Amino acid sequence: MLDFIYYPVSGILWVWHKIFGAIPFLGPDSGVTWALSVVFLVFTLRAVLYKPFVKQVRTTRQMQELQPQIKALQKKYSGDRQRQAVEMQKLQKEHGFNPIMGCLPVLAQAPVFIGLFHVLRSFNRTGTGFGQLGMSVEANANTPNYFFSVEDVQSFLSARLFGAPISAWITMPKEQLDAFAAYGPIPTVLNIAVVAVPLMVIASIATHFNSRASVARQSPEAAANPQSAIMNKLALWVFPLGVLVGGPFLPIAILLYWVSNNIWTYAQQHIVFRRIDEEEEEKKQAAIARRADNAPKPGARPDLTKKKKKSATATDGSSSADEPEIVEGVVEDSASDQVSGDGSATGTSKPKPGARPQSNRGKSPKRKRR
Repeated sequence: MLDFIYYPVSGILWVWHKIFGAIPFLGPDSGVTWALSVVFLVFTLRAVLYKPFVKQVRTTRQMQELQPQIKALQKKYSGDRQRQAVEMQKLQKEHGFNPIMGCLPVLAQAPVFIGLFHVLRSFNRTGTGFGQLGMSVEANANTPNYFFSVEDVQSFLSARLFGAPISAWITMPKEQLDAFAAYGPIPTVLNIAVVAVPLMVIASIATHFNSRASVARQSPEAAANPQSAIMNKLALWVFPLGVLVGGPFLPIAILLYWVSNNIWTYAQQHIVFRRIDEEEEEKKQAAIARRADNAPKPGARPDLTKKKKKSATATDGSSSADEPEIVEGVVEDSASDQVSGDGSATGTSKPKPGARPQSNRGKSPKRKRR
């Protein structure tokens, strides 16, 4: 029924197994090869979900910024649920806010985990179906598993990581543990616990620190919300404890998935959060720089020169009427004194506003050179 999930997960795992199995000092039957295949399956899927994760972070931050407006709408239309829903949709549309994007990465990871869990457990069962839980490993060794051939299934069942089969779990029935005799020494619960318990502890600690990083990014308003406070406590303490409680029932390969997924999440959160913080800081600095450019400098008067020039141009139509003309070394004003043939002045120049009139007494007028 969920083959559209199982086959892609199986295909990616198969590709990485072929890649690492081709390394001479590893080989296809090595437990390290299968462990790396599971880890890089996780990395591949999380790389595909990187952009949705960034969108989730932006959506979460945007939702925190809109909390005051959301609370105001809830208070304003507390008696009208329909109107409240309409106004909320308007607010989300106005700010380009889509709450579904905040849940998409988490929802997308759930089918991946289910698919990987089923594919790995199918190595110990009868083929691609769920089969019977009590089916022995020996009986399943001759049945293909999705993309994996019979040889690949036998390779997975024979893979050991520090002496423990990668497909085994702590609470595995003794009958199934005895079936591993066809691929080497029969593993004990202690062999499996030596590998599984450290992975459980690491996965639990990583889950706690990932949750702590997410909680630390919440705004004070969001953290004060009773529902958010309950979810924060669940994420910080209950979920990590659930990894420890459920770890004994999970194969070592699934614990590897859990550890690598949490390590990826921890690194990705810090990278994305730092990048978003840098973008917001650049926007703030750009806004401050724009305001500084538009504002006058301290102690300086506003520059009105441009306004005066514009007003003068609009009144006179030209700014060259009042400028002096130079004729063969003699400075004359087009609207000033005109010189007659005998050298006497026939007119008086019009003084500029605010200037004293100049007197030509005692001065002999200059003649034009011909």
